[in-house]
Amino acid sequence: MTFRDRFTVAQPWISLLVRLGMAGILIAAAIPKLMDIPQSIRAVRAYQLLPEAIVPLFGTMLPIFELLLAAFLLAGLFTRWAAIAWLIMITGFMVGLIWAWAHGLSIDCGCFGGGGEVAEGTTNYPLHMLERTGFLILGFWLAFFPRTPFSLDRWMAGDPEPADA
Repeated sequence: MTFRDRFTVAQPWISLLVRLGMAGILIAAAIPKLMDIPQSIRAVRAYQLLPEAIVPLFGTMLPIFELLLAAFLLAGLFTRWAAIAWLIMITGFMVGLIWAWAHGLSIDCGCFGGGGEVAEGTTNYPLHMLERTGFLILGFWLAFFPRTPFSLDRWMAGDPEPADA
């Protein structure tokens, strides 16, 4: 069995793990924000990046969007498009972190709840950037290899599951 043959067998299962992992990350990020929308708005405001007029809308809608995207990933529905939406979202978060870091802001990113200004020297922007880079890798994997078992995409296409192929 060649590497290509092994990859062809393993790829859908790896993509399934990536898809479910991304959904889990989104759920873990959304739930704390949904439980405290005013804190989510404060976290967005702390970046000092968006016009104040849209900060409340963005802070309120972000966790809803995260949950919606998680639902698409859990179901395996429009998987490639969900991965692209993930990539755009993570890129936006990275731009925000770079902005805050470049402007000397000392903030908690608020990615998994909390957020806002924190004491000087308590931020770890390089670690956050490394984490987001890992998230980008997950998104690129799924964008390039969106076929997974147990997905609505496969069902809608009439594609057999990998075990049946």
